[in-house]
Amino acid sequence: MTEHSVFTTLRLFCVIICFYVSKTGSAASSPNIIIMLMDDMGWGDLGVWGQPSKETPHLDAMAAQGMLLPNFYTANPLCSPCKSASVLPVRNGFYTTNAHARNAYTPQEIVGGISKDEILLPEMLKKKGYVSKIVGKWHLGHRPQYLPLKRGFDEWFGSPNCHFGPYNDTKEPNIPVYNNSEMVGRYYEEFQILRETAESNLTQIYLQEALDFILRQTRAQKPFFLYWAPDATHAPVYASKPFRGKSQRGRYGDAVMELDYSVGRILASLKSLGIDNNTFVFFTSDNGAALVSGTEGGSNGPFLCGKETTFEGGMREPAIAWWPGHIKEGSGINFCPGQEVPGVTTHDQMNHTLQPLIFHLGRDPGEKYPISVLTKEYQDVLKTFTPIVQQHQKDLIPGVPQLNMCDRAVMNWAPEGCEKLGKCLKPPESSPWKCFWPH
Repeated sequence: MTEHSVFTTLRLFCVIICFYVSKTGSAASSPNIIIMLMDDMGWGDLGVWGQPSKETPHLDAMAAQGMLLPNFYTANPLCSPCKSASVLPVRNGFYTTNAHARNAYTPQEIVGGISKDEILLPEMLKKKGYVSKIVGKWHLGHRPQYLPLKRGFDEWFGSPNCHFGPYNDTKEPNIPVYNNSEMVGRYYEEFQILRETAESNLTQIYLQEALDFILRQTRAQKPFFLYWAPDATHAPVYASKPFRGKSQRGRYGDAVMELDYSVGRILASLKSLGIDNNTFVFFTSDNGAALVSGTEGGSNGPFLCGKETTFEGGMREPAIAWWPGHIKEGSGINFCPGQEVPGVTTHDQMNHTLQPLIFHLGRDPGEKYPISVLTKEYQDVLKTFTPIVQQHQKDLIPGVPQLNMCDRAVMNWAPEGCEKLGKCLKPPESSPWKCFWPH
């Protein structure tokens, strides 16, 4: 999962916002920006897209008041690569060459991070007088040079990476939570996350951090950028006590209900402060729901598969744009970056042939019926996509892999050598990274 200017799918909106900012006469007249990035939340988790439980009233209202994007795609069906996708994850290095489908989960294994050559949205907005804060999971590198305050953010409250590892001796999550540069607690201690009960007050803390930041910047008459990235719907899912057991969908539904409530509180705050007409809010998820979580995971609606796959369930995400007075209520748009043939998608074949799988999403959104390779339709689509793929492969310049496992055999690419961090050598007690090591 990664950041801000930061998703290929958000790039269009970022360009629009930055253009708008560049045309305003002063920093005070620039629109505030809030990006809400959920974690492993599926396309089918919202009532507005047909979730039978109808337990997301605030997000459904947000969609009714703003713009619904039913064809919104992530850049990658994994957390870190998605968050890093201001350019393709391969170009910015968020990929692996020595392990399968790695994600920047555990700092004792991953030594890389978001390149300084990448210009993130907060760095761009700082030049226009914006104050920026990230609340929630960063997941773009755990070493000091990669952390949010080094990348344009003025404030940070959250964790460097995912919350399902590493663990302490009791097998509970053992991930530090930071307030700017100071570690203020861990999930399994101060923030009370327990696998047995799935109870944690962390989402409420994340909500309050967001509300306080919005209030402070409004009073200071400063334009702000808030990146709100809670991870309650990432396994192991959690919710605070008032929401536990309230959903028809079990623990995962409890987490969704609390996030929905939090979105409602944030939008209500904007309205009460009188800044809703001057605040652009975008809600989405980093990738599809993780089907491996079973009933404790989300729903990808009618779409095939989920997280870690490039089928629709892994790539198509819930997305809502909200900006009263600027975005027409109840509007919708089919935003599908990079898709040259409307209604058609292709995937690498998995059944030992060289022919790609091609589906017509208009008549087969669940990708159950591949178009036959013997048909003219298949050949016509292939003729269209083949030169695009070939040109992409020709122009692609891979970045240095950032998600490789810590391995002495590949340590020559690591900026400081992976022997200084991770499984190769336990950090000394004096190391600022000892907090990441399971105690």
